[in-house]
Parts: sequence; C-alpha cells; structure tokens
Amino acid sequence: MIRAKIFGISLPLLVLATTGHAGTFTFETAVGAKESGGNAVDGKAIVTTNAATGTVTVQLFNLLVNPTTVAQNISDFDFTLVGVTGGTLSSSSGQEITVASNGSFTTGSNVTTGWVLSGSGSYILNVLGTATAPSHTILGAPGAGGTYSNANSGIAGNDPHNPFLNQTATFTITGLTGLTANTVVSNVIFSFGTDAGNNVPGGGSSVPEPVSLSLVGGGLLALGLLRKRLPRQ
Repeated sequence: MIRAKIFGISLPLLVLATTGHAGTFTFETAVGAKESGGNAVDGKAIVTTNAATGTVTVQLFNLLVNPTTVAQNISDFDFTLVGVTGGTLSSSSGQEITVASNGSFTTGSNVTTGWVLSGSGSYILNVLGTATAPSHTILGAPGAGGTYSNANSGIAGNDPHNPFLNQTATFTITGLTGLTANTVVSNVIFSFGTDAGNNVPGGGSSVPEPVSLSLVGGGLLALGLLRKRLPRQ
C-alpha cells in the first residue's frame, strides 16, 4: 500500500491502473452508408493498442442484419497507426457459417481467418487475393425467424463464397515499432464484397485509458479520508 502525508496525516492512497499503455479506438460506417452498388452496409471496428505488450488487436463486426448480397460482406479493413512501422499478423480467428440455398444456415468452429496483413504504418487487413478467397468474408446476422431470407445466390448456396465468417473476426498484430500509449489510429476504411476497391470510410473516436482519472481517484480517496480524520471546527 502507498501512503501519503497530507497536513501531517499519513493516509493510504488507492493506486489504480496508471501505466497508460493501452488505448481503444472505435470506428463505424456512417448511418445510411452504402457500398458502390447501392446496397446498405454497416461495419464496425474496435482497435486496441497496447504499448506494454507491443500489440494491436482489431475486432471487425458486420452489423448489417439479413443481408441481400455478398457485396455487403466485409472483406478488407484499412487503417493507419500514426508514428508506427512494421508489424506482423500473429493470429486471427472467426467462426465459420455456411448459408444454404433456402437461407438456412449452419455454424462451424472458430478457425484462422485466412486474412493477411500488408503495409507499414498504413495497414490493410484483407482476404481478397488470398488462397482463402472468395470465402471468409464477414457476414451479418440472419433476419427474423433465424434465416437469411433476403439472401440472393451470392450468399445462399454459393459454394465459392461459403463458408463465411459469422458476424465478427479478431486479428492480433505484433512486431510493431514505435507503438506508444499515445499512438493514434486514423484513416479507417472498410471494404465490402469480393471485388477490390468497394470502399466505405469509417468515422470514429479514440477512447484512451483514463490514466488521469486514476490519479484523481486516488487523490479524492485521500481527501475523503482526510476529511474524516481532521477535527471539526
């Protein structure tokens, strides 16, 4: 326990996580966003930087319910880590899902996504052009009744496109140089479908770890104890 003297009184201070090594950044396509073919899309990404471990974790979510076409599936995510270079995709995972021709589906196990990472500073997570494609794009949730009732032949019963990844996938990036507690994530773009270049910007905001709040919390606790110990005037 750490103690501090305030007005000559020794008081315990509560010290919370004050290292400030991590930051969380959330991005989402704009309300009403559409891919180049005019179909609605809804992608979300949570990017977590951790300077203590030298890692960045990217979680991608397809929030579109009951999609119509594979052009609404997430297939690519572009972003910039300001002031950072290098990087290797050390792991990735997502649950497989296969949609039958009647819109029913079966889920499989969690597997490696088959996506790859390219770039340095500015990065692309991508499945297109890999040996895995055109499968393992990220598919949104089914509609009411638990079926993909809107799905056309690009999704339902399409052997090359099946299996998809079920709504979300997670990627861990290591080997980054220059990653700090102040690293900012910017220039986010989601890509959809099985054709490269179907890009939609992602707006977002950063939510850094509340290091200052931790310090303030310890101070407030000390002041509270001090108030109890000081004699009343």
